[in-house]
Amino acid sequence: MKNGSARSSTVVFSVTMALVLLLAFGVYASNRLLTHWLLVRNIEQTAEHVPPAVVSAGLTDDFYSMLPENAQTGAGLRLKTETGTTAKTDKPIRIPDLQMSEQLFSFMSATLQPSEVVANRFVSLSDINQGPRFADRLAAVFAKDTDPEIFDGRALGLQLALDQVELKTAPYTDVEMTWWGKVEAASFLIFPQQDAEGMVRGALVVLLDNTKRIESLSIITLISSGIIAALCLASFLFAAFLLWMRFHDQVKTNRDIEFLAHHDALTGLPNRAVFNARLNESLRLAHAKASNMGVMLIDVDKFKEINDTYGHGTGDIFLQIIADRLRSVFGDHLVARLSGDEFAVMVQSVSDVARLTKLASDMLAATKHPCVIDGKEIKISLSIGIARASDGNWRSSRLLHCADLALYRAKHSGRSTFAWYTPEMDADALKRKEIEAGLVKALKFDQFELLFQPQYSLADNQLKAYESLIRWEHPTKGSIPPDVFIPVAEDSGLIEAIGDWVLSRACQEAAGWPDKNLRVAVNVSAAQFMAGETHKKVARALRVSGLDPSRLEIEITESLLISNTDAVVETLNEIRNMGVSIAMDDFGTGYSSLSYLSRFPFDKIKIDRSFIRNLGKDVGTDAIVTSIIGLGRSLDVVITAEGVENQEQVTLLRAAGCNLVQGYLFGRPGSVEAHANFMARNDPRPAMAHTRAHASIAQAAEELADARIEAEDEEQNVQPPSPFSATG
Repeated sequence: MKNGSARSSTVVFSVTMALVLLLAFGVYASNRLLTHWLLVRNIEQTAEHVPPAVVSAGLTDDFYSMLPENAQTGAGLRLKTETGTTAKTDKPIRIPDLQMSEQLFSFMSATLQPSEVVANRFVSLSDINQGPRFADRLAAVFAKDTDPEIFDGRALGLQLALDQVELKTAPYTDVEMTWWGKVEAASFLIFPQQDAEGMVRGALVVLLDNTKRIESLSIITLISSGIIAALCLASFLFAAFLLWMRFHDQVKTNRDIEFLAHHDALTGLPNRAVFNARLNESLRLAHAKASNMGVMLIDVDKFKEINDTYGHGTGDIFLQIIADRLRSVFGDHLVARLSGDEFAVMVQSVSDVARLTKLASDMLAATKHPCVIDGKEIKISLSIGIARASDGNWRSSRLLHCADLALYRAKHSGRSTFAWYTPEMDADALKRKEIEAGLVKALKFDQFELLFQPQYSLADNQLKAYESLIRWEHPTKGSIPPDVFIPVAEDSGLIEAIGDWVLSRACQEAAGWPDKNLRVAVNVSAAQFMAGETHKKVARALRVSGLDPSRLEIEITESLLISNTDAVVETLNEIRNMGVSIAMDDFGTGYSSLSYLSRFPFDKIKIDRSFIRNLGKDVGTDAIVTSIIGLGRSLDVVITAEGVENQEQVTLLRAAGCNLVQGYLFGRPGSVEAHANFMARNDPRPAMAHTRAHASIAQAAEELADARIEAEDEEQNVQPPSPFSATG
């Protein structure tokens, strides 16, 4: 990886230096080319004014000396020729020595300033047509009249200039530039000479020294070169910026990839891989130093319900808030996010039980502050499991497993609390694993059994319904109570399949009962209830079994409404629209709220057995039961009392106006056939009728007692006792 980066850096540096050199060369070349172009154009533009100026000055005869009529007179000219031979032939070459007159020379020098006229010759077209030999000889003649520093022959340039005479009508020049960009100061200026018919008869060849003209153009070329250099530099900087942006984005992308490889994208906390690596390293150090360390696993209680209720966007913000509070409480300790709603904390500097407990308590206290997202206040509830590595034999997997066992205990201890790992938890975990594996087999091999407990009416002493109750008869361990395997089924996710089995079996058996007026009640726990799906399962069970929907009753608990009120109420309405009754089970326990009764019209309310057990023994319990029954009457809701086990409870419930009762007094859970046999042998209805008559007498006595007590209350302002205690 490092070698690749080094090679990449070398390539980038080399490319950058090449671009810089290319930029410098481009600026220099543009400067030279611009100077050459400006010099040529400047000389030619100046020379274009010469013929009209000559005419105006009356020097036409001197300027057009090569024309036939002027050549004959030779006015003001020196007529002299030079001869020479070439290397290839002995034929003499005539070199004319026809030059401008002094007056014309002075005029031309003044007109062509700042260039200086160094030498000149009039040449005829016939001389020019002799080709390179004439150009070589003419160049030699010019060399004699010129300072060698200014002119060093330039026969080739002169030949190229003369070759263009017949093609030109205006003056033109020839300025040479060396291969390294130097512009030569000496140049030939050619004035083609035309006769009256426009035919070129010859040319005036003028040798110029352009040193001063080049100097006068230097400012323009410098400014132009500066502009070109600025544009090139801007282009270079822009290209460098694009190159930098590309590499910057690449570096940033690599940095982001590296960050995401070690951190959680949502909360910015280290991820599971980092936590495991740091935990292994810390355990090695703890072993080497013979020190202790602790680990906390933290789980967000009912996070799925928050997602379902408020949406995943709110759920993400909720997790970010929790992450911030974890950072604020645990400070420098390593805090990581292991999964969706599970966090972990590794504590090294604080390892004693008291201080770890203090940290866990502080974290729970931090959740008490309100969490408001988009104007909605959401309660934060965390369960914490704590484990401590007390010697060098601990491994990271073992430590996390122990913390997870403690977390499980915290969740099943009421949530929003913390628990320490104890060795007994391993046996409990093993037992749960065995139960979970057994539940899978029980579903596969149909080891579950459905029992039914009767519900009787206190109004006419008639059997009205059965509540379905699941039992598990294990092939080797015998009967396993529901309170043992149901929590395991909820934790493992098997409760949904078990609930579907109970619903389907209850509907099938109820459809086969001889008495088609008997109803069947099925419990649906919050863990198995699926908003938007449960009503479909109910409809499917009714359709398959053929059971009349009016004979089915679905029992739910208040915790289901607390978890996701809107979605649950919508699904319950779907079930109720089928004709199925909805009952609230265990009313009065946990999180009872009358707002649930106003939001959803329940058909039945069931009083929990914990209240019936103390009926007639506790004034507070009597008041609660009286209130619940009175509430049911006001809302026109059927009231069912669970756990009725003696005649005294029946008497008190009848006196209070309770509708239905169920309990061991009327039959234990079993098959419908077994209950029919029990009824044939021990029919409780005569006793119930006797109790009813007894209750009428007791009620009259109660009214008299109430009147007496009210009279005494007016004098002593003493609260009257419960009517249940009067009848008891």
